[in-house]
Amino acid sequence: METTGPIPFAFFVLALLSSHFLAVEVGGCSPSGWIRGQTPPPGQCNTGDQSECCKNGEEYPIFRCSPPVNSHTRAHLTLNSFEKGGDGGGPSECDNKYHSNDTPVVALSTGWFNHESRCLRNITIHGNGNTAVAMVVDECDSTQGCDDEHDYQPPCDNDIVDASRAVWEALGVPKDNWGWLDITWTDA
Repeated sequence: METTGPIPFAFFVLALLSSHFLAVEVGGCSPSGWIRGQTPPPGQCNTGDQSECCKNGEEYPIFRCSPPVNSHTRAHLTLNSFEKGGDGGGPSECDNKYHSNDTPVVALSTGWFNHESRCLRNITIHGNGNTAVAMVVDECDSTQGCDDEHDYQPPCDNDIVDASRAVWEALGVPKDNWGWLDITWTDA
């Protein structure tokens, strides 16, 4: 049997690609699909706290998973208002209540929210050389978006800790830098 030529080479390439994609799936989290954006009706998307509105025709990835949680899980901290009328939308999923911007609370991406398993539990956040403790009160939905229920905002990425102003203040981040910060977090 000949060991060179197009067929064995094709099997080699196929095996190499398969192992690469398996490694990506085991160690990370790939998109589960896509949502096509639609332009929100006038006045229907709250752009407070640097929130973005879906753009007509743009595709947004959705995620059912998040990276594995360990003692220093890498994430991105974003800004959210959990108050009534804020850019967070309706009341928090964990307790069906609104929360003051002065209270250190967060919403976690769908995979980390894990069917409410972290509801009303604290997490420890490390960023900007400081540490903050915040309570999980909501999900930052990574599986849906661009609709009325989600304030016509895109789905969250799979690595988001969406935090109240109190968390940003506890981390000592200057106000003009609020909105996006590389952090690590763990269960408290």
